[in-house]
Amino acid sequence: MPGTVLTTAEVAAYLRLKERTIYELVRTRRIPCARIGGKWLFPRALVDAWILKNTEFGDSGVSAPPPPPILAGSHDPLLDWALRRSRSGLATMAHGSLDGLDALRDRAAMVAAVHIVDPDSGEFNVPALAAAMPGQDIVAIGWAWRQQGLLVAKGNPMRLRKLADLKRRKARIVLRQPQAGSHVLFLHLLAEAGIRLDALETHDPPALNETEIAAAVREGRADAGFGVAASAGQLGIDFVPLFRERFDLAMRRRDYFERPVQRLLAFARGPECLRHAERLGGYDLSRLGEVVLNQ
Repeated sequence: MPGTVLTTAEVAAYLRLKERTIYELVRTRRIPCARIGGKWLFPRALVDAWILKNTEFGDSGVSAPPPPPILAGSHDPLLDWALRRSRSGLATMAHGSLDGLDALRDRAAMVAAVHIVDPDSGEFNVPALAAAMPGQDIVAIGWAWRQQGLLVAKGNPMRLRKLADLKRRKARIVLRQPQAGSHVLFLHLLAEAGIRLDALETHDPPALNETEIAAAVREGRADAGFGVAASAGQLGIDFVPLFRERFDLAMRRRDYFERPVQRLLAFARGPECLRHAERLGGYDLSRLGEVVLNQ
């Protein structure tokens, strides 16, 4: 039997998961643990309670209540528009990708909109979903490939072309909240470029969605922000592309077949949504509706 306190290798064996998945759970603060003497330790009693909290009852006769028709997680201009136009019945609670995973896990939402990059593999969403809801029946449906980059004032007066320019030109930057997938990606790209976040001139408070970033830049409260091309197009500012990312919709398998989800996806495949994506710019919908995870 495992001891009362488990190491990373022991908890991975106990849960029958890869150690890499355990580290992702630790990184996203989704498993009870403590760092002592430079090592991560896991109280087995708390791990057992965590497993129970995340258990799906399946056909055991005990049914969990259905989640409310809410789409939580990341904000996306095209998705926000499509939810209204499709009359899917899904309300939105856009507080960031990591917050969306919490809401999906806790059955506070039917769908989570996510774009979370794994810093080791560079893969989007699948590692984070596997870590957040191990062993649960989760599917992820592709929404779009999106262009992420720098939102800058019209004409790009500071001539910002890459992340290093933010530091070199002392640009005032508006950030997203820590739970946002865009913030996770921004930190990942900064690390790859060898730039510390505290070396940049950041703007307080953080923006809670993509539109707030674009508005801060347009109104001159910030010189730049990191976000999607569509937000720049909406508010008539300029955009410097830096990265192509995948944006997915995650849900429990049975909820995929519910009317709100099916109505949204049916509308998104239609010509009206495709035309609007072209007007916004920065979207590739060629793989919309594709199953990218079925665990």
